[in-house]
Amino acid sequence: MYKEQTDKAEPIKIVAFFCNWCTYTAADLAGVSRIKHAPNFRVIRVMCSGRVDPQFILDAFSKGADGVLIGGCHPGDCHYIEGNYKCLRRFRLFRKVVEGLGIESDRLRLEWISASEGDKVRLVINDMVAKVSKLGPLNLPGRYNSWDQEMALLERKIQNQTEANIPVKEVV
Repeated sequence: MYKEQTDKAEPIKIVAFFCNWCTYTAADLAGVSRIKHAPNFRVIRVMCSGRVDPQFILDAFSKGADGVLIGGCHPGDCHYIEGNYKCLRRFRLFRKVVEGLGIESDRLRLEWISASEGDKVRLVINDMVAKVSKLGPLNLPGRYNSWDQEMALLERKIQNQTEANIPVKEVV
């Protein structure tokens, strides 16, 4: 069973986008079966994992999520024929974008979970919570202030260099 960390003031938050037909149903099965898992989760039901837009993931991170999990039907079992393949293509590309933004790749995860795999929901949730807990809070909204300060400092340097007629390329 998952043991929540008590040394952190605020527990981590994970947003999960679950396919209505498989992963959401498996999560419901886990709940009905009283399968215990980490409580750090908020599930958003989507009709298909192929419907998860990269903007949804960026919004989740920018609004304070420490991790994002996408759950969909196993390949070949999608109710919308190719939705999970679309999700997989987007996921592989978007994971590179997320890493380029300085967000650790373990904070974004894709899992195939069928409707009958309630126990797998528990395993995946607990594993992701453990990994993201080790990374610590992402605190992306809090980072905005430090980025704004850094940009203001850089602007002042550029302004000072411009006033002193020194080429701007030497500032950075």
